[in-house]
Amino acid sequence: MRPIDPLGTTGTPAQPDLNLLRTFLAVYRSGSFTAAARSLGLSQPTVTTQIRSLERQTRRELFERLPRGVAPTAVAHELAARVAAPLDALAAATGHGPREETYAEPVHLAGPAELLSTRALPGLAPLVTEGVRLRVTTGLTEPLLEELRAGRHDLVIATTRPRGRTLSAVPLTDEEFVLVAAPAWAGRATGRTAAEGPAAVHDGPAAVHDVPAALHDIPLITYAEDLPIVRRYWRHVFGRRLNCRAAVSVPDLRAVLALVTAGAGFSVLPRYLCAGELESGALVLLDAPEDAPINTGFLVQRPGTSDNPHVTLVRDRLLEAGRSW
Repeated sequence: MRPIDPLGTTGTPAQPDLNLLRTFLAVYRSGSFTAAARSLGLSQPTVTTQIRSLERQTRRELFERLPRGVAPTAVAHELAARVAAPLDALAAATGHGPREETYAEPVHLAGPAELLSTRALPGLAPLVTEGVRLRVTTGLTEPLLEELRAGRHDLVIATTRPRGRTLSAVPLTDEEFVLVAAPAWAGRATGRTAAEGPAAVHDGPAAVHDVPAALHDIPLITYAEDLPIVRRYWRHVFGRRLNCRAAVSVPDLRAVLALVTAGAGFSVLPRYLCAGELESGALVLLDAPEDAPINTGFLVQRPGTSDNPHVTLVRDRLLEAGRSW
């Protein structure tokens, strides 16, 4: 059996340039395109392009792409054994030895606790394994935007588009609001509507206007005392003001979800947050309007380019992940 020739010297010769080999060795030693880019002072896309070019020239796969980093193939192990010592000697002779590892500052990310916990941070996990550091703050949009203007954060996920030109915002994701309760409360609401007689029961979309009356005696669980999400739902779907007080107000939609699922009452929640409970039957929809309220979330930062390259990495990863949320 003819031995593998990772440099392609059998058949048609391949002669990778030194830059490609240096990049290969950095990826091989770090186990990550991102970490290699950081050590070489290159962008991650440049490293990816150079490795693909080297693979085309050698006509061999050098790295197996993993969810977290890369793993060298047998060909890569052989190539590294052949080129590492000569490249290191050349670098030492020319005064271009391996750069000392430098660490970018942490990326300061802020936003709603629920969206950060269930979507944004899981989506950023691969960056964390590759050396990106995060400092996360949760809170309401307006205070967080003021802190962003003051320089306390690098990126903010906002539930509204910021006013003025001091901040730059791009759409990140849309969230649909749904009216939900545990099955037992849903049954009581349906029974009450039916008991009110023919005048209160309609076919088609008009039946939606019977829902507020049916919920009159059911406890309302909400995010804030001024009922911002529920009031918006009432105005958008029912075309009327909400005339109700909260039985429980808790500033975390995950806690609202837990209370409603446990049977404490009804609420309006983002569909993404309660999708699992709706699928399992732990919660049911009390209403299914043709035009459900939609809220757009924005990724916000100060204009200009950050000195921290990891801010761009986090921003791009969030925008990419947001397309599938």
